[in-house]
Amino acid sequence: MRKGIDGLAALIQDSFELDPYSDSIFLFVGWKKDRYKCLYFDGDGFAMLYKRLDSGKLQWPRNEQEVKNLTQQELRWLPRSDGKSGQTNAYN
Repeated sequence: MRKGIDGLAALIQDSFELDPYSDSIFLFVGWKKDRYKCLYFDGDGFAMLYKRLDSGKLQWPRNEQEVKNLTQQELRWLPRSDGKSGQTNAYN
């Protein structure tokens, strides 16, 4: 989780062959799955959110087949913990 805005934008473009300037939100998770970064281009610059969970871990896709587009509701759930399982409920 050491990359900043420019490093993540380059990763999106070079490794995933996607446009970081598109109308998309890109999520990146750390190895421990207890923190993530969110990168978004709002039309005149990039915004980046960094979140570290105090407890629990994110459920994260293990391979390309598990990757999915999130609904707006699932994006709203992402910064919240469900308080029971110790995992965020974006993928529950």
